[in-house]
Amino acid sequence: MKLVVTSENVNERLDAFLSGVEELDLTRSKIQNLIKTGNIKVNGKETKNSYKLEENDEIEINVVRENLDILPEDIPLDIVYEDDDVLVINKKSGMVVHPAPGNSSGTLVNALMNYSKLSSGSEEFRPGIVHRIDKDTSGLLLVAKNDKAHLFLEEELKMRKINRTYIALVSGVIKHDSGEIDAPIGRDKFDRKKMAVTSNNSKPAITHFKVLERYKNATLVECKLETGRTHQIRVHMKYIGHPIINDPMYSRGKNIDGYGQMLHAKSISFTQPTSKERLTFTCEVDKEFDKILSMYKDE
Repeated sequence: MKLVVTSENVNERLDAFLSGVEELDLTRSKIQNLIKTGNIKVNGKETKNSYKLEENDEIEINVVRENLDILPEDIPLDIVYEDDDVLVINKKSGMVVHPAPGNSSGTLVNALMNYSKLSSGSEEFRPGIVHRIDKDTSGLLLVAKNDKAHLFLEEELKMRKINRTYIALVSGVIKHDSGEIDAPIGRDKFDRKKMAVTSNNSKPAITHFKVLERYKNATLVECKLETGRTHQIRVHMKYIGHPIINDPMYSRGKNIDGYGQMLHAKSISFTQPTSKERLTFTCEVDKEFDKILSMYKDE
């Protein structure tokens, strides 16, 4: 992986800068070790963690990852649609999408590998996965069954031609009927496991929302993604003062045991890679989500 330093990151420490790069998904200590072992170079030369970046510096990263065997597992799948190129899966809340070091089983990818051939994927440990949703988010996920389909859908995603709509239950009563949140998202400088609205090493992020129902202490909203940043809806709703209910990371923590954040990927629209037909699929929230929603309706 290669990166070119822009003016906004001049004078940052090399290790601090790289710890904020979302695509790397590496801890600062891991980055420091890669620098120390010569797997990260600046302008073709080995350097130190404390190196201060200059504009147009070229950073070359050779990420040495752990070996990880992904084994097929007989785990039930809720298949909404399937053809020779793609699968659309309704993922349950609580299921991790893909394996990672320390968590190599019980994921959606393990289940998919047991069911079908998958594309090789654009990232290690993620065969078939075109886009992700969080472990505790339920709903629709698009999966590629071959490399040609994967490359096509990846380009569609980059060009913002894959449309996704979410349903979220958020804290507090939103007064406006609709709105647009246009705020860049990057790694939280205090906690790299979290994302935050920030101007530092961030990417543009736009979320559109519409109020569906208002309750005494909560609001049910529909959110449409214009971009697809990590934790985007969760971060943006917190940013406007209405964090998603039961979100352990971006609200005051879980207050409902046995379920994740109240966020559901309700619909997805995309172009079929071979026929070029436009396809749209929807799925309603699960029973657990609806049960929790009823609690707020009855307040």
